[in-house]
Amino acid sequence: MNKAKRIEIFSRFREANPHPQTELNYSSPFELLVAVILSAQATDVGVNKATDKLFPAANTPEAILALGVEGLKDYIKTIGLFNSKAENVIKTCRILIEKHNSIVPDNREDLEALPGVGRKTANVVLNTAFGQLVMAVDTHIFRVSNRTGIAPGKNVVEVENRLMRLVPKEFLQDAHHWLILHGRYTCVARKPRCGACIIEDLCEFKQKNDYL
Repeated sequence: MNKAKRIEIFSRFREANPHPQTELNYSSPFELLVAVILSAQATDVGVNKATDKLFPAANTPEAILALGVEGLKDYIKTIGLFNSKAENVIKTCRILIEKHNSIVPDNREDLEALPGVGRKTANVVLNTAFGQLVMAVDTHIFRVSNRTGIAPGKNVVEVENRLMRLVPKEFLQDAHHWLILHGRYTCVARKPRCGACIIEDLCEFKQKNDYL
């Protein structure tokens, strides 16, 4: 795919959705961090149902730590893998209090040192909470990048690196939100909605005519 196509693709995404946002509910970097940890292998809708009850009761490292693992489980037991996630969130809260004055770090090294925080989670927090130009590649972005030809790669790190290199800089801040939403609602896994796609004429998906 050439540069002109990528510019047109992201121009259309921006025109259709000028200010894309994460679908996770949060009101602080800490709430976002917790929500993203909980969102692994879970839907944003499911996470929001839990955090809409959790955050009014406890939305600081101290308050969640005070709940303890069992107390936290009561709030998040509807989310997949809630046992391990509760353990990770409690450990993360303790580290934030002891090492970071209860403030969420704004750098990858410190974020990835937190339990339950991998590269993708760190990138979401860095981009969404701190406005940094990074790319959080999840299953949706990996699929869209490969299927459309925007930035094909064999693994998520390869796709991330290509997106960072190939997405025009003016679009980088919001690119991962546009790509996630596109993969979640239009370029879905089993049956992509090519006939309803705003970039269908630019996409290089070889089988797209089967879905038009």
